[in-house]
Amino acid sequence: MDSFLIYGAYGYTGRLIAREAVARGGSPVVAGRDGRAVAAQADELGVVGRTVPVESAALDAVIEPFDAVLNCAGPFAETAGPLADACLETGTDYLDITGEFAVFERLRQRDLAAREAGCTLLPGVGFDVVPSDCLAAFLGEQLPDADRLALGIKSDGGLSRGTARTLVDQLGTGGVVRRNGRLIQVPTAFRSREIDFGDGPEHAVTIPWGDVVTAAHSTGIDSVAVYAAVPAWASRALSAVDSLAWLLEREPVERALKRLVDARIEGPDERQLATGSAVVWGEVVDEATGRRACARLRTPDPYALTAEAAVSAAQRVLEGGQVPAGFQTPASAFGSEFVLELSGTERERVDAPADAGEMNRPVAASDN
Repeated sequence: MDSFLIYGAYGYTGRLIAREAVARGGSPVVAGRDGRAVAAQADELGVVGRTVPVESAALDAVIEPFDAVLNCAGPFAETAGPLADACLETGTDYLDITGEFAVFERLRQRDLAAREAGCTLLPGVGFDVVPSDCLAAFLGEQLPDADRLALGIKSDGGLSRGTARTLVDQLGTGGVVRRNGRLIQVPTAFRSREIDFGDGPEHAVTIPWGDVVTAAHSTGIDSVAVYAAVPAWASRALSAVDSLAWLLEREPVERALKRLVDARIEGPDERQLATGSAVVWGEVVDEATGRRACARLRTPDPYALTAEAAVSAAQRVLEGGQVPAGFQTPASAFGSEFVLELSGTERERVDAPADAGEMNRPVAASDN
């Protein structure tokens, strides 16, 4: 892992990933826009540092010597485009740890350009979306004629500062599902259902997770919805957020919320990283026959999994010849069993309920 650049390596998740790469014997170059943070981290890890903003005209020249770039700098809506463009220009493989569905879709649309450049675009190599993408692919293998996929996520861990700031950016923007091959913009938490994450049915609502793009690519299934476990009262609060969009999108309000995030949130500590856990649930349905397949995947803390998964993905890409050029997802690049190679993961088939108890909010969805 010596021809490998980690951009945004000094953020919370980037630090975990850089330490994991060095612990495996690698010498990645750490990079970002903050020169002091880059220099301090490079000294701490005993590696080379590079300072370059994503909007810099020198970005291509910085990236050109490397075989792969792993982008850890959010919001990815701002960083993924310039870094992916630089990778396409220099023939460098691009990976990131985004969970933003719009970023996945924009990169998916660069598939032909990546094929022509002979490089791979592989976003979502962290908790977003390695476990859910691999579980979706596994279920698609169990029921090849499935035409509907539902995924559910439950985590007992906290958020990093970067993730929290991205959530602030997304407040009031609603949600998204995939329906009949199209991304459909919907209100926040517009659909709810009961999901058994292992301890009995729990309330869950739709969220704009990246699998609405990646799972369709990995499985060929045209209708995808992703849910998160929340208390019933929380779904009502989430539904109210859209009505406050006019307020939340005002710059003074957004700045104030981000200052609060910066002051209060750092990320899970070492104990939480060691003891945290998450469950990913999935179900595929063949509407014509009514056949279903359902499974659960248990994982360690999402940030701990992200560090291991991202470095493992980068290692595979750097080995060369294993991952096709073009847009890829974790499952299309490495197969549905990739997640089971990560520490502390366990998958089980479960009985699929005959009735999921889905409920929609009575609103009209519009094409995204």
